[in-house]
Amino acid sequence: MRQLKATGLKVLVVGGGGREHALVWKLKQSPRVAEVYCAPGNAGIARIAHCVDIKADDVTGILTFAWEKRIDLTVVGPEAPLSAGIVDVFNDHEMPIFGPTKKAAEIEGSKAFAKDLMRKYDIPTAAYGVFTEIEPAFQFIDKLAAARPVEAGCPCVVKADGLAAGKGVIVAADVAEAKEAVRSMLKGNAFGDAGRRVVIEEFLEGEEVSILAFTDGDHVLPMVSAQDHKRIFDGDQGPNTGGMGAYSPAPVYTEALAREVEKTVLLPTIQAMKAEGRPYRGVLYAGLMVTAQGPKVLEYNARFGDPETQPVLMRMQTDLVDVIEAILENRLEEQPIEWSSDATVCVVMAAGGYPGDYEKGKAISGLDDALPGVEVFHAGTAAKEDQIVTAGGRVLAVTAKGPTIGEAIDLAYRQVERIHFDGLQFRRDIGRRALERLQ
Repeated sequence: MRQLKATGLKVLVVGGGGREHALVWKLKQSPRVAEVYCAPGNAGIARIAHCVDIKADDVTGILTFAWEKRIDLTVVGPEAPLSAGIVDVFNDHEMPIFGPTKKAAEIEGSKAFAKDLMRKYDIPTAAYGVFTEIEPAFQFIDKLAAARPVEAGCPCVVKADGLAAGKGVIVAADVAEAKEAVRSMLKGNAFGDAGRRVVIEEFLEGEEVSILAFTDGDHVLPMVSAQDHKRIFDGDQGPNTGGMGAYSPAPVYTEALAREVEKTVLLPTIQAMKAEGRPYRGVLYAGLMVTAQGPKVLEYNARFGDPETQPVLMRMQTDLVDVIEAILENRLEEQPIEWSSDATVCVVMAAGGYPGDYEKGKAISGLDDALPGVEVFHAGTAAKEDQIVTAGGRVLAVTAKGPTIGEAIDLAYRQVERIHFDGLQFRRDIGRRALERLQ
């Protein structure tokens, strides 16, 4: 693989959501970068980069474009092209690309693979079972119920094994709901091929935290902590989504806990993947539950999280290109990284009906009225004549930076109130846990 030039780089970002807008925004700040392209991009990205009408999972189309345009570095945002092997294809052509290979990306592509890996290498996680048939799955749920006091009920988690855009997880409150979730996946085809196999886990009690880490396959360089808000409604009510907001840092994630996670989760995971013949290079996302027994892994992602990327990258002061280059050259241990001490908060503005059916094409107003300290990252947007309109479930990711979590929250919501489109919805309690913990 050829080395990156010192300056004048042409960079291609693969994807078209809020995460990719944040990546483009950060890469544009590098003095080493001359041009940024994005495939397929969105209306917001088109304001600061060249958008290319190629779908993110069109590996051949992306490769052809990168080859013809002489792209110096490709950065992959979403999970689908990683699971499809885009990194392997680019590596075969000796074209620099940032992300894990197809075999390494299976840590996200198959929850069963990830759970088996954790069990084999003693990485802390919830007890689980993997099933393709309904009756054995029901028996396992009954077994989980029998192990808990009757008055505690039987909360458990049912997950589609494959990729389901962050929505293939059902947190069931009782046995009946858990069995219905299994039935809907294995028999009702609720998540298509992703749900042909299910993972059932014990319910973990505690507070969630998202940890993203750069890795070159041997070393890890953790990023600052973040906390996602998965449920659609305030108070963590309603169905799971791809993420309705996030903030950084998460007060629950102390320095002592960070050291423990690096020692018991991050490094062991990278070492396990190497031992399995699946060396992992790129960004490893560990979704953790901080329990009374210590941190336990809920899930892995094989890329930058969304919406965690938006608040995390707003705090990153080091040139992202320099970090990527260190990973590609297997010298991450030499690469320093600096972070702003400010807090950041991201509030997702979604289409009415999301995460279920929703309408597109709603005109968006107030986008050109950004307050100082705010970035409005586009997710599901498109240009229609002289307007920007909604084009997805999660439409915008309003991200604010302030000296404290409280000030960042206030600034983010002040910006949200300036933006409008028909049917919009957003959570009004992003960052609430941080404020409660700090108080």
